[in-house]
Amino acid sequence: IQSMGLPVEEIDWAAVGGGLGSLMWVDLLRICGVKVDRIAVLGMEEQPYARYRRLCLNSQIPLRERLRSNSDACPDNIWGWPPYAVREAWQELLKGRFWVSLKLMWQVFAEPTFAETYTPRAGNVFDAIDRETVRIGWNQMFRYGRVRGIRKTDDGRYAIAYSRSNADRRDHAFLIAKYVHLATGYPAIQFLPDLQAYREKTQDFDSVVNAYESHDGVYEKLEARGGSVLIRGRGIVASRVVQRIYEARQRNRNIQVLHLMRSAKPQGNKFDRAVRSVENHYEFQPFNWPKACWGGELQVMLEKAAPESRSQLLTDWGGTTTAQRSDWRRIVKEGLSQGWYQITFGEVEKVDRDSQNRTVTYIREKELKGQIKLEADFIIDATGLDAKVKTSPLLDDLVAQYNLPLNSLGRLSANNDFELSELRNTSPLHAEGRVYTAGAITLGGSYAPVDSFLGLQYAALRSVESLAANGVPGVGKLTVWRSIVQWLKWIFNKSPG
Repeated sequence: IQSMGLPVEEIDWAAVGGGLGSLMWVDLLRICGVKVDRIAVLGMEEQPYARYRRLCLNSQIPLRERLRSNSDACPDNIWGWPPYAVREAWQELLKGRFWVSLKLMWQVFAEPTFAETYTPRAGNVFDAIDRETVRIGWNQMFRYGRVRGIRKTDDGRYAIAYSRSNADRRDHAFLIAKYVHLATGYPAIQFLPDLQAYREKTQDFDSVVNAYESHDGVYEKLEARGGSVLIRGRGIVASRVVQRIYEARQRNRNIQVLHLMRSAKPQGNKFDRAVRSVENHYEFQPFNWPKACWGGELQVMLEKAAPESRSQLLTDWGGTTTAQRSDWRRIVKEGLSQGWYQITFGEVEKVDRDSQNRTVTYIREKELKGQIKLEADFIIDATGLDAKVKTSPLLDDLVAQYNLPLNSLGRLSANNDFELSELRNTSPLHAEGRVYTAGAITLGGSYAPVDSFLGLQYAALRSVESLAANGVPGVGKLTVWRSIVQWLKWIFNKSPG
């Protein structure tokens, strides 16, 4: 490597991704005693929430709106105390808004039976993360770079090749690390095949858009001249899109929505004696998974289950759901009764455009032998993101190079400590190198809510606990005393040390 003449940096800990998963891992390392100058974070954007924030804004979650996350799921605070609800209630109290503060507290204690589940405002979450990045020295650890490949070295470490190139210059470098963490997030936006084929054929990137792309122009055109929108997908993002179109209708009533769903949903998913509620073919659940998946009996059940049984459990607990928000339910009911919002079902055969450059979706209903045409000015794909390993050149190369197993969902197969055991690097004269992972690229393993704030923190906790248990130098165990001391440092905004 040295003979190549490229810059080489040697470090103990390397976090690949530079997003929220990387933040939570290095945050825990810092809390457990690892010094800031022994950690490097490789990513494309300096703010760890930059991509997540962009996806939120594109999917119509402005900073004032609330995320689909729990009060105690705090990316900036592994203890979860004070939770976001308490912080927000305190802020409202300081502003003299006593009843708003009291309502927030009632919401937390009464959810979900007597009140809507509390969720934090996006802007508050990002502000809290900003505070924590400064506290732990994130900017000192961060290196700009796109990781091209990872290889084992013969001394028990890992060589990470990355590009620092930009529009003006080509620049490459190597990072050599003993312990590596992979948290690359979703490799790509998921586009329905028929919509992808339409865009490739017509080069029309204005009429057919993905909800996670920047597509504010669609709503601006609707507000200016009206029109019709076809929505694909019925999860939380689809609910956001419907809300945004409802807001556009306050400026222009000449807007129609056709919501295309693959099939009707008369009843929600069942597991044991629990059944999810359904209304107007939307299936409701406060979060992506039942709450017991984070740290209750369902989490224990999944961890103990055989790998071949996990897929069925995830199918039973998962699925496409949205939050049971009163405003969203009211908008759908109002739209259906007034006729500007309609729901239809069918399998899409193809998407084309007519002589007036409007999109035409050809669907086939299960009960009918004929074909139905759905015309719309715009189509919004709200079906989600793609987390399959093969979508990521980096991960696909790593899997091919070391013959890594994938789970039933096509994601990385990690053990219960979120380690990629096949990548352990044993050397007779050196300590053993290890690679850990986290996030959506691990879904299908021993933990369901991997792509959540608490899920990322849980993965970080398991991996760092594993390192401490194996006596890795520099990593202290998170004992009760250390936890109390470090929490007090968090409270007073002091560096972990």
